[in-house]
Amino acid sequence: MKSINPWLIVGFAGQALFTMRFVVQWIQSERLRRSVIPEAFWYFSLAGGITLLAYALHRKDPVFIVGQAAGVFIYLRNLYLIMRHKKSQIIQPDIRTGDLQGKDGGQHGG
Repeated sequence: MKSINPWLIVGFAGQALFTMRFVVQWIQSERLRRSVIPEAFWYFSLAGGITLLAYALHRKDPVFIVGQAAGVFIYLRNLYLIMRHKKSQIIQPDIRTGDLQGKDGGQHGG
């Protein structure tokens, strides 16, 4: 019996991860009744992109390599922007009053 090529498993795993990003985007959009891109979309994109990039490198396919490498850069950039936005929204106490305020100036308790 012929053994299964491990790189074939890597390729299919990457494709499955990549497909999951559309599944989570579709489910979230249906829930909210509008088109949205949830944060999980970018994590599945990154995981699938890196896995498919490894597969493309193994196959030595320059078209596939360039496409996946560009995608990985874009996914990382989007996750960075999301984290930076979250960090800017961290609730901090107002030294003068002791109330909690977000950086947008809105009160969150106290």
